[in-house]
Amino acid sequence: MLPESASSLANHFLIAMPDMGDPNFGGAVVFLAEHGPKGALGLVINRPTDLDLGTLFERIDLSLSEPGQAREPVYYGGPVQRDRGFVLHRPVGHWNSTVTVSDEIGLTSSKDVLEAVAEGSGPEGMLVTLGYSGWGPGQLEDEIARNAWLTVPATAELIFDTPVDERFLGAFRLLGIDPTFLASSAGHA
Repeated sequence: MLPESASSLANHFLIAMPDMGDPNFGGAVVFLAEHGPKGALGLVINRPTDLDLGTLFERIDLSLSEPGQAREPVYYGGPVQRDRGFVLHRPVGHWNSTVTVSDEIGLTSSKDVLEAVAEGSGPEGMLVTLGYSGWGPGQLEDEIARNAWLTVPATAELIFDTPVDERFLGAFRLLGIDPTFLASSAGHA
């Protein structure tokens, strides 16, 4: 369990260590939107699915005002509630179910943000996921203690401006680390 005095990792990236055995998270960069004594919630930001925004919008009876957005991918946000959509966006905006993560990043789970996108008045940057990544009390802290994840403060640029295939290495670069130099397990001298 996260002690009251411990720092929240909200607005941080979790970077899966190269030997991550969980297929849900191997090679993943997770943006943590919430982290506290009750657990953590995040979205994988580097796993596009075969579903694109055009198809998703058709399924929810909306039309995109910008045809170029139709080819943008919908991302795998994590293994929890994979039939539910989440929109990570900048700026924060004022939608019904928005969690303000930072001064510039919000996470919305209500349809009104997608309706705004359809009308051409949505956020300037967004990443749409199906599902999320969740941890119960103390679970994430235990995984970090077992060296499953590295953490680094998040940047909006990595989420919204970096090509998806560069996000994993980009997250390591935020730490000043080349992941090819990381040992897959601790050794003994």
